[in-house]
Amino acid sequence: MPDLALFDFDGTLTHCETFPRFVRSVVPAERLRWGRWRLAPLVAGYRLGLVSGTRIRAAVVARALTGMPVAPFEAAARDWARGELPALLRPEAMARLRAHRDRGDTVRVVSGNFEALLAPWAEAEGVVALGSRLEARDGLLTGRYAGPQCVLDEKVARIRAELEPSRFDRIHAYGDTPEDRPMLLLADVAHYLPKGWPDGLVPERID
Repeated sequence: MPDLALFDFDGTLTHCETFPRFVRSVVPAERLRWGRWRLAPLVAGYRLGLVSGTRIRAAVVARALTGMPVAPFEAAARDWARGELPALLRPEAMARLRAHRDRGDTVRVVSGNFEALLAPWAEAEGVVALGSRLEARDGLLTGRYAGPQCVLDEKVARIRAELEPSRFDRIHAYGDTPEDRPMLLLADVAHYLPKGWPDGLVPERID
């Protein structure tokens, strides 16, 4: 059976964090200014390593997206994925993802970022994205996540909910932060890339 290839997104397939860039693009300017002031202590703590990514993302979603209509949010996500994401991708990382795809491997992009943002991009690449989902009620975002954010053990839970890893001959995983560790531990061939893609990791050669 073809192999399974698991990719983190932000920092692994991209050269920057796309979560804050996308949020800034969809939030009205006045709310954005107010939110920056309210979130400043948390952001400072995050940069110092004192606040987790899970906590800062939950706070951003609560402050920035509460009450936003779902349909415009999803339309903005599709537009941003089509117009902005391509310029933020690492060519060497995308070459590796496409090499897995083209040889018939099952490819999943598993990310804490919004599934609404990543799914349209992944579909265009011929792969599948599993990401964090937002709660909605009466057509409006509530400012909360629908279930756990897709990080740490939740990445593995989402993978197992969709397919059975033991069916694959080998599992490859690519990640760049501790939030990817459980997914990397699931793999037979794991690539931890906290400083980006090394020259020795030839994109088209799959171990």
